[in-house]
Amino acid sequence: MSSAATPEEFDVAFARLSAEGIKGVVLLVDASNIEHAEKIAKLAQQARLPTAYQRRENVEVGGLLSYGPNPNEQWRQTAFYVDRILKGEKPADLPVQQSTKTELLLNLKVAKALGLTIPLPLVGRANEVVE
Repeated sequence: MSSAATPEEFDVAFARLSAEGIKGVVLLVDASNIEHAEKIAKLAQQARLPTAYQRRENVEVGGLLSYGPNPNEQWRQTAFYVDRILKGEKPADLPVQQSTKTELLLNLKVAKALGLTIPLPLVGRANEVVE
């Protein structure tokens, strides 16, 4: 497990992962993963490391795949809470809700660059495929 938040730290982390023979990377949601999404995708491809994310933004800029909550559904849930709070409800009284819609995005262009073949059933289940 490695932690990185700056471009320099990502350089070091991917070099270390590659040197240690790591076969793939899963990046959890973190603001720096969005802020440096293009850099991370580039480093992952240079290190030939399949990298999975939780946010679609990472795939849109060159990441291999993402599986996580649907951003539009999250915004709808946020609006639901804002509406109820503005109508006078106490935030502490509102139920905690978890996103129920997840989406899978695959970047076949990146898969090809990494020499990976994505199984057709997985491609068929994807909500969006980048080619």
